[in-house]
Amino acid sequence: MPRSQETIDLLLTRRSAKALTMTAPGPDDEELETILRAGARVPDHGKLAPWRFILFKGEARAKFGEELARIHAATQPGATGDQIAFEANRLSRAPVVVAVISRVTPGIKIPEWEQLLSSGAVCQNMLVAATALGYGAQWLTEWYAFDADVNRVLGLGENERVAGYLYFGSESVPKDERPRPELSEITSNWTPKG
Repeated sequence: MPRSQETIDLLLTRRSAKALTMTAPGPDDEELETILRAGARVPDHGKLAPWRFILFKGEARAKFGEELARIHAATQPGATGDQIAFEANRLSRAPVVVAVISRVTPGIKIPEWEQLLSSGAVCQNMLVAATALGYGAQWLTEWYAFDADVNRVLGLGENERVAGYLYFGSESVPKDERPRPELSEITSNWTPKG
């Protein structure tokens, strides 16, 4: 059986970069296709592909930011000019942003929970792929991932929702490590009762 210590090392050391500190360049079209293909290789009970991708590159990031600023200003009447400007520039924090859209098919033998989990696996595979390609990556679900008006701007269907916005770019600062759970505190062996 082939082994890849490089893959294990990547999984054991992967750490999200912060979108706020990302710079250009981001993944080019070929690298982005690789990241998307890695995302689409996740477990998918029933071969439903219960997810899709919306890409934000170049000017699209600023145009979508204008929509975020408009929606934020309308729903937060006390928002300051600085807060509205921050929303306008939210997707400009990184060179490339991908919205992973979960699309559940209800009423079939594949449980909705499994379809949702598949979308989460897509996001994680994409983070790992971007890291393997040498880019910083962060999975964010901020307010605009849950806003109905933003979802309308995205053109989401009735059974669709944002699983996450994935930010990709070059890292401008070293990543800081964060505490991880002790395996002994989160792992147990099942034993039969009686």
